[in-house]
Amino acid sequence: MVAKITSPHSIQRALNYNEQKVKQGQAELLHAANYLKDTEQLNFYDKLQRFKDLIILNERAKTNTLHISLNFHNSDMLSKEKITEIAVEYMDKIGFGEQPFLIYQHFDAGHPHLHIVTTNIQANGKRIDTFNIGRNQSEKARKELEQKFRLVQAMGRKISGEEIKPISQKMQYGKSETRRTISNVLAHVLNDYKYSSVAELNAVLRLYNVVADRGSENSRIYKNNGLVYRVLDANGNKIGVPIKSSLIYNKPGLKFLEQKFQQNEPAKQQYKQRLKFLIDRVFTLRATPSMQTIIDSLRNENIAVILRQNKEGFLYGITYIDHKNRCVFNGSDLGKEYSAHGLQQRCLVQAENKLALRQHLVQRNQPVEPNINPSSQERLGQVLNDLMKPEMQPNASEPFEQRQFKKKKSLRQRL
Repeated sequence: MVAKITSPHSIQRALNYNEQKVKQGQAELLHAANYLKDTEQLNFYDKLQRFKDLIILNERAKTNTLHISLNFHNSDMLSKEKITEIAVEYMDKIGFGEQPFLIYQHFDAGHPHLHIVTTNIQANGKRIDTFNIGRNQSEKARKELEQKFRLVQAMGRKISGEEIKPISQKMQYGKSETRRTISNVLAHVLNDYKYSSVAELNAVLRLYNVVADRGSENSRIYKNNGLVYRVLDANGNKIGVPIKSSLIYNKPGLKFLEQKFQQNEPAKQQYKQRLKFLIDRVFTLRATPSMQTIIDSLRNENIAVILRQNKEGFLYGITYIDHKNRCVFNGSDLGKEYSAHGLQQRCLVQAENKLALRQHLVQRNQPVEPNINPSSQERLGQVLNDLMKPEMQPNASEPFEQRQFKKKKSLRQRL
């Protein structure tokens, strides 16, 4: 586990950062400690006002906000309950157990991690001393929690060489700092992940606020087969100084990447079937799945789903990042039914099938299950076919007298 502690200038800015991630579907509020309301009942102003009520008690304090990130190794299999328990114990061990704090789990990077927002102003107006808190209290807490919860132990400030810290919004983007940050991210992603196009590579790099940029088709960079790497802000906009690939260690230009594409394409094929199975399983277990249930289900399997939408919100593409096997797949490469359009059509068809099934059950005065959940799409189709067949009742249209005459005639013939 790696802990990083920063002191933003504004509690509102730190809170806004995490709340925006929640709105974008890239984070979730797990726990609100020492609040008067339950976590689910808090709105943005409830969260902010609790901090402000304490900060106003000591307006002379130069720093009053702490923004902490706890980063875990990919092999640390942690449930939401367990990761929350770790965060609460960590805050207690560094002396913030009685302070209000918010725990957010983020899903915008290739490793499990939390963000915690709190203030160091206490109810009596005194300030909790945070001098050397990272080296002293935090480092001690980290080691104790690693042993107690059997976490992968951090070596220095890295997790077995795999820890990559997301770019900070407040970084001062100078050329040397940008190059060092980008090089750090590329050292992790380029060799560890299996991608077969620039778009697939960027799907992973964007998790770290970095992008490989070929420029527009009319640009000199594109025409000369050049490539630059750039840093993105929290909204995905390019900022800072672009860095030429030739200035980065290993010179990861377009020629370098094309060689990677050729190596990665056959290497990732063995993991296709698992991903397709996990997607199909959603349609098997859910009577009326949606894109969100697909995303949530795959996230539990450590697979990130990246939706590509235009400015009007139209969904035109989908990319899957399998963090467990370090593979990236464009949806259509798995098959038409796994593309963005294919998944939408499958969701629509299954919803229509369920509606049709319910309508036929109602018409036949049969009980309707509140949540029809067939074991497979084939079984549902068979049930529908059976229900759609007309009910054969011979002679049902004949008058009663005619049926009685035939019945007596048949009886006389027997005698």
